[in-house]
Amino acid sequence: MTTQMQAVRERIQAKWDVKVLATAVLLFLVFITGFAIVQYATPALVGNDGYYHMKMGYLIRTEGIKPDFPYLPYTILNETAYYDHHLLYHVFLGLFATTDPALDGGLALTQGAKLASIVMPSLAFLAIWWLLRGQKVPYAAVWSVSLFAVSEAFLYRMSMPRAQSMSLLLLVLALHWLLQGKYKYLLPLGFVFVWAYNAFPLLIAVAGTYAIATFMLERRIAWQAVVYPAVGIALGLIINPYFPQNIDFIVGHLLPKVGESSTPVGNEWSPYRTWTLVENSGVAFMAVLGGMLALGWREKRIDKSTLTALGLTVLFGYMLFESRRFIEYFPPFALIFFALSAAPILREWLADFGGKRPYLHQLAPVALLLLLAYPLYIGLRDGRELVADSKPADQYADATIWLHDNTPDGTMVFQTDWDDFTRLFFYNTNAVYTAGLDPTFMELEDAALFDRWVDITRGRVEQPGAAIRDEFGAAYVFSDLNHGDFMDEAANDPLLQEVYRDDYAVIYQVGE
Repeated sequence: MTTQMQAVRERIQAKWDVKVLATAVLLFLVFITGFAIVQYATPALVGNDGYYHMKMGYLIRTEGIKPDFPYLPYTILNETAYYDHHLLYHVFLGLFATTDPALDGGLALTQGAKLASIVMPSLAFLAIWWLLRGQKVPYAAVWSVSLFAVSEAFLYRMSMPRAQSMSLLLLVLALHWLLQGKYKYLLPLGFVFVWAYNAFPLLIAVAGTYAIATFMLERRIAWQAVVYPAVGIALGLIINPYFPQNIDFIVGHLLPKVGESSTPVGNEWSPYRTWTLVENSGVAFMAVLGGMLALGWREKRIDKSTLTALGLTVLFGYMLFESRRFIEYFPPFALIFFALSAAPILREWLADFGGKRPYLHQLAPVALLLLLAYPLYIGLRDGRELVADSKPADQYADATIWLHDNTPDGTMVFQTDWDDFTRLFFYNTNAVYTAGLDPTFMELEDAALFDRWVDITRGRVEQPGAAIRDEFGAAYVFSDLNHGDFMDEAANDPLLQEVYRDDYAVIYQVGE
């Protein structure tokens, strides 16, 4: 009899495992489809930095885990101090990087980056389903699909070939293991996070929020929840191919963000206007409201998982109001909070009505998806509109390939805009450049040289050719067509000879 019962249990477990696997595969395909709908609204990459990240993936694939980086010699990312703070993400991108853009105009690398930018956020969404399923949230699959409705700005950020989607994946896994009490898993996760993205302090924030929730509800200190990820992070910093440069960079990179530097560091570090945030993430705020209403409806003491999710929603909400770049965290955690808060109510309803009318339990997911159809349509439509507004992938392709074909290796190119570096680097790694990725990187390395660069690029220096040659060692100048004051000075400088121009850029050769 015991043997027969064991066989029955094994058959049930096998069927259950197959069902879970089939659900995971189906959901992954749904997520792939959703992100493909958003991603292919443009043939270009979403955002600007993705061109740098994808080219780094190509260099890692062709040159090894730690390729040389001589490309920004006047910044804190110079050849002796360079630290790849997205290393594992670049390794991931390397799986999709096949062809040097100088050979095909960037077509293969662009398409590879777009595919990678579909796969990684789909994995993050799948992890959220796994988390909700682990907490026995009814209709976890429906909740996870509704992530496409919470915020078009969130979908836009997830569609970038940048590490934030991997960061979300790791944070969701961390929360899952915390709620499961599997603290030891956080040690290797902390190690991986350091190698993947320099937002690894968020792992401590998630663990700390869980520890606070545990103390509030259980009056015990869950020290393992914080110690294990902290040890993993410490090991990831020390056992690192870029140690000790990584420590120097982390300090140098954070200073302009938390200190008093007045240098503009990009739009993503500025906050949204309140109404803009309501427009692009209104459903996420409704999820928070729904979660709070569900807590009141329950008339029971809040459980640890819900309190942790509430704490994280408040934390990421505060961060979002400080900087728009944190839009990648607030909407999904708002939805997680709503799902966990509503789960006990849904379970009660299923127990009351599902037993009497079993067909309701089967029809409920379909009914919920029908209710979500319009919000999902709006989210995907608006996400596509944001993505469709991306700058053309080949904006500087012709100009940069001209530099690649007509200048010797190691040529210093003086560019008039720091954020043009990513596209220049994407198409031409035979040259080196004055500034890129973040203007504070140059300011921190040499403030006087940075100020000189700013003055030249804004047309404040008459006949700037001599300064560009003698102070920056540049043989060529690359400029977009928006720097009219600089171009006026260049036109009056016999040392700056225009050698190339198209609809997007102009190149000058610097005389001796």
